[in-house]
Amino acid sequence: MLSPRRRWQVGKLPLMSALERLKERTREISHLGSAAAVLGWDQQCYMPPGAAAARADHLATMSKLIHEKFTSDEMGKLIEEAARETEGMPFESDDASLVRVIKKDFERETKVPTELVAEETKTTALAHEEWVAARKANNYKHFQPWLEKIVDIERRIAEARGYKDQIYDALMDPFEPGMKTSEVEAIFDAIRPELVQIVKDIKDSGVEVDSSILHRKYAIDKQREITNDVASRIGFDFKTGRQDEAAHPFCTSFATSDVRITTRFDENFLSGSVFATMHEAGHAMYEQGFPEHFEGTPLRGGASLGFHESQSRMWENQVGRSRPFIEYYFPVLQEKFPESLGDVSVDQFYRAANKVEPSLIRVEADEVTYGLHIMLRFELEKEMIAGRVDFNTLPELWNSKMEEYLGITPDSDANGVLQDVHWSSGIIGYFPTYQLGNLISAQLWEMIRGEITDLDDQIRRGEFSNLLAWLRKHVHAHGCKFEPADLIQRITGKPLDSKPYLTYLRSKFGTIYGIK
Repeated sequence: MLSPRRRWQVGKLPLMSALERLKERTREISHLGSAAAVLGWDQQCYMPPGAAAARADHLATMSKLIHEKFTSDEMGKLIEEAARETEGMPFESDDASLVRVIKKDFERETKVPTELVAEETKTTALAHEEWVAARKANNYKHFQPWLEKIVDIERRIAEARGYKDQIYDALMDPFEPGMKTSEVEAIFDAIRPELVQIVKDIKDSGVEVDSSILHRKYAIDKQREITNDVASRIGFDFKTGRQDEAAHPFCTSFATSDVRITTRFDENFLSGSVFATMHEAGHAMYEQGFPEHFEGTPLRGGASLGFHESQSRMWENQVGRSRPFIEYYFPVLQEKFPESLGDVSVDQFYRAANKVEPSLIRVEADEVTYGLHIMLRFELEKEMIAGRVDFNTLPELWNSKMEEYLGITPDSDANGVLQDVHWSSGIIGYFPTYQLGNLISAQLWEMIRGEITDLDDQIRRGEFSNLLAWLRKHVHAHGCKFEPADLIQRITGKPLDSKPYLTYLRSKFGTIYGIK
């Protein structure tokens, strides 16, 4: 007699549990998503411009197929059955977390019509090429109709998902699970005065930092060699990744074993490519660090985009722009660019790399003013989604916000309202995560320095393995099992806190500029 506990049929293979069938289904959906991501990566890196319309159709078909598979009645039944099977498992267990994450995503996405998802994908695929052309031509009017259409689509998606407080909540939640617009507003309102004060104190310090050395001539072929070298040294694995060029630096991942990053080059701006690469490598090392058994499941991903940005901002700033790192890596730069850096000291380069000065381009902004760029975009996105923006005057609104937040006015739309790729891709609700990432990175950094007490010396020797191992253990190993508020509490024993971030900025730039 067969035990009723065993799921066997005589003469047949064992029956799969609902959990196992759910994992099999999510692997199929994950593989489709990866294939779509390859098409998106190719569009930004290698696709000929004339292929935009065909690629938009390809991506729309893929997104429709993925959405239909994920939101099917069969998927809903599998989730419910798997939930019963995992009932009683520890909250932090992989299987319980898998079902919990899938269920939340399923409940959110089943509310969105498949046709709307396909429309979003096709529109943004076409809009990306129009944005590239508009930015190159400094022509906002060329991109405006596409932006209006995208905002309308995103508003319809938000309405379909539903929300309790602000419509922006529905767009931010997929990027920063559990976070509300009102919470972000409170965080930003609390730190904005201090950021403005630090900028004022630096301006009033009378200390002038010369960054002209970064704008000398740096051959692009040599910059390419340097950016690949620096990414490899800090831990980006080129056996499971690669770096290419794109109009806007980004990281994408098709599997833990296939992670792509991009950067961009300017012959007269060295640090732009170097720090952009370190930033994207931070994202990529997070993607390369997920447990192997998460592959093909929704757990293979960052806890949130805020946590993702904490990794990229940490490697770019706390490591890359630190004095120990520059003491370590500057001789390599000097050897590669003897004509441009032969007369430059380590101290000059360190100070130049950390010059605080309001600037037009977000991805090139210093650590202090960067957050103000994010707050500006956050305010504009909320207004656009709420229907309170006249798109005919958006460039003027952008410029007035730049003057209000940073005290400067863009000299062109290319350096103003057209500078970011996000809106052309329909990525609205993402921008706040950049500044949340700054806060998380500082909170993690404070803990790391307390546990790796000789971290500066290790960085000065070019040893990054202990730092990466710490991040692997405490951040990467969890994938997206936990929502960000839960994960930061589990790692540091405290909720998200802006004090370490403000303390870090005051300490670092207080030393450079002689302020308290």
